[in-house]
Amino acid sequence: MSTVPARRAWNPFPELSDFFDSIGGFRPTLGNNIIRVEDELADGRYIVRAEMPGLDPDKDINVQVNDGRLEISAERTDKKTDNGHSEFTYGSYRRSVTLPRGAKEDDIDASYAQGILTVSVGIGDTDSSAKKIEVKKAD
Repeated sequence: MSTVPARRAWNPFPELSDFFDSIGGFRPTLGNNIIRVEDELADGRYIVRAEMPGLDPDKDINVQVNDGRLEISAERTDKKTDNGHSEFTYGSYRRSVTLPRGAKEDDIDASYAQGILTVSVGIGDTDSSAKKIEVKKAD
């Protein structure tokens, strides 16, 4: 029997790894199929930009709104052949973003240019007044 302690694989984010182990071994899949996005509020609109190069917006990209969430998905299927060598680039991509309070689901525009999908959502009344709830005494 060896007295050399077992060596764990090097992990650049040990705290993150330990965190996911502590919640039942769940580890997110962080591969190449993540749509990178940035968002901002500007001029009464919520703007989401998604990096999606090399896609055909008519065939490959789907944008929809469902229960206050903006859903962006894409399917990439591409085959390149060069002197007998072929390379497939394919996969499904999906990203969901929670819309801010006051988002108008009937006022959404989407455009695609130079590999960037831009979705613009109108923002309406964002007044969030607190409402006091009466607590009744039960017998």
